[in-house]
Parts: sequence; structure tokens; C-alpha cells
Amino acid sequence: MKSLKSVSTSPIKVGLVSLGCAKNLSDAEVMLGGILQRGMEITSQADEADVLIVNTCSFIDSAKEESIDAILEVNQQRGLRKKKAHQKLIVAGCMAQRFSKELSAEMPEVDAFIGVDQIADAGAVIEQLLAARSPLTDETWEPLNLVTKGKPVYIPDYDTPRFRLTPAHTAFVKIAEGCNHPCSFCIIPAMRGRHRSRTIESVVAEVKGLVAQGVKEINLISQDTTYFGMDLWEKRPRANQPVDSSRGPTIAKLLDALQAIKGDFWIRLLYTHPAHWSDELIAAIARNNKVARYIDIPLQHIHPTMLDAMKRETSREHIEGLIARIRAGIPGIAIRTTFIVGFPGETEEHFRALLAFIEKTRFERLGIFTYSQEEGSRAAQLEGQIPSVTKKARYRRAMQLQQKVARQVAQGFVGQTLRVLVEQPLLARTAADAPEVDCRVLLSRPLPVGAFADVKILAAQDYDLVAE
Repeated sequence: MKSLKSVSTSPIKVGLVSLGCAKNLSDAEVMLGGILQRGMEITSQADEADVLIVNTCSFIDSAKEESIDAILEVNQQRGLRKKKAHQKLIVAGCMAQRFSKELSAEMPEVDAFIGVDQIADAGAVIEQLLAARSPLTDETWEPLNLVTKGKPVYIPDYDTPRFRLTPAHTAFVKIAEGCNHPCSFCIIPAMRGRHRSRTIESVVAEVKGLVAQGVKEINLISQDTTYFGMDLWEKRPRANQPVDSSRGPTIAKLLDALQAIKGDFWIRLLYTHPAHWSDELIAAIARNNKVARYIDIPLQHIHPTMLDAMKRETSREHIEGLIARIRAGIPGIAIRTTFIVGFPGETEEHFRALLAFIEKTRFERLGIFTYSQEEGSRAAQLEGQIPSVTKKARYRRAMQLQQKVARQVAQGFVGQTLRVLVEQPLLARTAADAPEVDCRVLLSRPLPVGAFADVKILAAQDYDLVAE
């Protein structure tokens, strides 16, 4: 791994494990940037580290379980290292932000907990931790709980130090943090705070730097990218209201500004919310050829009863009309969405309505989540919780249907020539495929990693394409 040289003959070495989504990965990059700025080194070898950080996720139960397992495994391995007997363990990320008080009592083996507002100060936290007392020499010592009370307020800027963890040709750019939506199944606003946007100038400055470094794909991320800038308006719009860009910055204005940056690269828009889409945004994507013909728009359900119970702020009519306007206004667009099955009160009728909508709409990319009863969410208190066996069965039925749709969509590309971004010598992605979550193009011969190439599609598998 890359590292900065320390003036010390024995620099502090830090290892990090990051779990969860791209937004969490972005936080990890900021943590490592602050660590390097302090003259420390980053290591991928856990047995070399003086300090280990586990950057946790707690969006759903499975993510929490994975985070807890990672903490316990790191601690177990730490206990086996005679070479690093005094190795420190820091827990960061969403689970630390949400449960630091409880975890401090249940996991005394953790040396410190840091939340969203402390990610840029990770280097200073490490220095504080290493100067603190030790549980090995002081029985009254307790873990450092540095998570600030109340909702987080931090947002990175263009000049915030970072250490990129993505391949050289792709990057995630966090344009905002937090969320204002009242979705009943979600606890992100409690963990991440209210929506707060960066300025257009800040995002443009960061992207210019990344493009100058050779990055070919800019993935714009936040909890709700479509609300970008509108929190800075004097009078903020409500859900489903027309967007008046004369009132302040918008995601459409940001796309126009990024289009003006010189260079050959894709701009990808992730994590949009249907309540704040606008005709202005549709037009901005259509007129800017650097913006990938791809949108990520989690819809969660389509039956009116479920949308109301989920507090999604959108109706079935709104969703259907929006998809029709997007497809009419942006020729060749690939739409990715996700749905939740097994939400409290979901009947077989509700679920069949969702299946019919999936079959009719033919989403190019689609994922299914089974409902997770999250402590602290309003949905957790609802009656009509669905048995796990029913949720899993509905997941399988929905994915079997989407597999059929995806196969038909993929076969439609056979014989076409598509532009791809090469991920590995024999693997690539089209503009319709986001990193990690979508489909791949299998290449017949090696191509330079990180380069764009035009390839001819020879065949289609269930999800992936085969090309020369």
C-alpha cells in the first residue's frame, strides 16, 4: 500500500476493515487521509498494525451481525499476536454512531468508538488513544467513547485529505450527507443526521482533481442525491413539488458544471429518491453526454398501501409517471431499482401487485431486500410482521421473475457494439453497470485495465454479457 514517510524512525501503523456501502467506504477514505496527514502509515497486514479500525455498518440486521463478527474476529486475532500485544482497536461507522453507549458496556475489548463527526480526526483520535491509559495497566480504564451526542453535522470538502480505496479508474464522490425523508423502515436520519449538501464549487474542485489523476468514472453518492443543494435554499421544497432552480443549487446544475470539466470520463448518479426527481434533472442527464445513461432510484414497493405504510412520500401514479418521463426524456436509459418484500402488513395481493409491476416495467437492473425489523424505526412497531420463511419465499419469487427479465434485456444487446470500462484484463462494465452491484462484460481477450474500449457483444448470460 501507499504510505507517507514519517519523521519518526518507527511510525505508527494503522490497518482498517471497512464494511457496508459506498458511502461508508468514502468515510473510510477520509479516515485514512487524516491518518496519513499525521505522518502515520497504512498497512494491509493486521499483524503489523499498532492500531486496527473496523468501519461498521448497521443499516439492516445482517449488516449489524457482519460488523459484530468482524469486531470479534479482529479482537480474537489481536489476542493471538505476541508481536503486537498492545495493539489498539477502534470501532467507527454507523454502528458506532448508533450504539456506542451499549457497545462500550458490552465490548470492553474495544479501545475507542468514533462516529460520523470524528472521521476526519481519526489520526488525532489515534494519538489520543495511544497516549491514554491502558486496560493492561489500569483496571479502572474504560473505552474512549468519542461519539458526539445528537445528530451528526460533518460533511467533507474538496480539500479534505483522502486515501482512495477504489481502483485507480473509478471513484466515489460524496456530494451530501444525511437524510430528511421519513421512511418508516429506516434509521439513517438518526445515524447520519439531517441532509447537508456540499457546494457545487466544492464538488467540481474534487472531481477536477480526480480526473487529472486519470479517474474515468465519477460516482456521485449521498443518502439522497436528488435533494442535493435544496437544503441550502431559503425556502426548501416539499416532496413531489416542482423544482425551481432559480432558487438555488440543484443536482441538475451540478451535472452541468461537471460536464464542463475537460477529459474523457463517466459521471454516474447513484441513490436518487423518486420524491425529488424533476423534469429539469431529466433534461440535464439527456443533454450532458458525460453523464452515464443510468440511474439508481430505489422505489421499495408499488402497492399504495405499502407505500403509505413505508412513508415513502410517493404514490403509484407518481412513480409510474416518473418512469415514463425518464424513459421518454433519456433514450437508452438503464434504470436500477430496489424493492422490499415482507414489509409488515404485506399481503399476497400486495406482493402480486409488485410482481406485476416488475414484469410490466422491465427494469434493466433490480435488487430485492427482505424487510429487516430495525430497532428504533417506526415500522418495527407495526402489527402484521411477516414470518421469515414467507419473506424468503417472496424474495425468491421476485428474483426468479427479474432473472427472466434480465435475460431478455441482456439478449437485446447481442450484436451491438458497446463502450465499456475495463475493470480487469478480461472483465469490463458498460455505462449501465455501477461498480460492485451490477452486471459485467466478459471479454474474449485481455484489454488495458482502466481504459475505455468499444466491444461487440457476442452472447448473453442471465445477467452478464460476452464480448470481443
